[in-house]
Amino acid sequence: MLYYLLKYINELFNPPGMGVIEYLTFRASAAAITALLITLLAGPGFIRFLKSRFIEPIKEEAPPEHRKKKDVPTMGGLLIIFAVEVSTLLWARFEDPHVWLIMLAMFWMGLIGFVDDYRKVVLKIKGGLAGKYKLIGQITLGLIIGLYTWQDPAFSILLSKTTVPFFKKITLDYGVLYIPVVIFIITAVSNAVNLTDGLDGLAAGSSAIVVFALGGFAYLAGNAVYAGYLSIPFISGAGEITIVCMAIVMACVGFLWFNSNPAEIFMGDTGSLAIGSAIAVIALMIKQELLLPILAGVFFVETLSVSMQVAWFKYTKMRFGEGRRIFLMAPLHHHFQMKGWAEQKIVIRFWIVTILLFLTSLMTLKLR
Repeated sequence: MLYYLLKYINELFNPPGMGVIEYLTFRASAAAITALLITLLAGPGFIRFLKSRFIEPIKEEAPPEHRKKKDVPTMGGLLIIFAVEVSTLLWARFEDPHVWLIMLAMFWMGLIGFVDDYRKVVLKIKGGLAGKYKLIGQITLGLIIGLYTWQDPAFSILLSKTTVPFFKKITLDYGVLYIPVVIFIITAVSNAVNLTDGLDGLAAGSSAIVVFALGGFAYLAGNAVYAGYLSIPFISGAGEITIVCMAIVMACVGFLWFNSNPAEIFMGDTGSLAIGSAIAVIALMIKQELLLPILAGVFFVETLSVSMQVAWFKYTKMRFGEGRRIFLMAPLHHHFQMKGWAEQKIVIRFWIVTILLFLTSLMTLKLR
């Protein structure tokens, strides 16, 4: 909205310097600052409000160190979603479908996460929202995104095809499997971020790094010159995704002000599912979803550790009569916690690994 107001003022009065509103880098920076300020300024009051109503019970199987967190409120993802949505509305172009689809994904999965958190925290229902209902929500979102991008001419670039990391001229065509692939990626990534949200600052910090990288890829894909030079598809309008990405990055950074150890607030499923779905949709729209196992490798490994733990436990129970474990506890961050690593050390090391994977993802552009 603010973009259109400033654009109107510029066209009407043409004041010096107002033309900067047309620059994508300016609006992305403005959205980032706006999201950060909203999070920092609204955070204290929001935390006080949540403390009076929404304290999430600690899981019985959680590490002993988590018992001291019994009075920390959850649903902090509402603050992240609010900051992102407002910043995007202020600085992005409304007519761009890329922007609206990301905002829809965040709102949709944020709502499902909120219902889950509300059932756990307020209604005291163990486990919150049943997994099948979360899955229905994820599948429905995937169907909407898949069908819309398949039908809208704005997404005609490559259609069901996507780029393959490291290779310049190789593309993968999903064909009739395009919509199932969209559903799978949205479901997998949103669940992966949700599983990673187990230590103070881990999911927020890792997500900020991943989304920052995706914002860079979106900026390059939306610029015909850069896209041509790097041999990646030029996607008209993809540059606007950068604005949403920077809003998400700085909303997560602002959230870290309160979520870093010792946390004053948790993002809950409200935040982790919303951020995960946004990462998936952004990657799909800029044709970089096959890069996610590298770029979002921390989320991938966290999910893999849970899958391996469950599968091995079930197999050994069937084979030997008692379940055995690969890790001391899954997801992987809890394994290191049970080994005696300090929570801050685990989080910072996971951030370092995510930065390393971010740099590796950038290398794929030149290796093409």
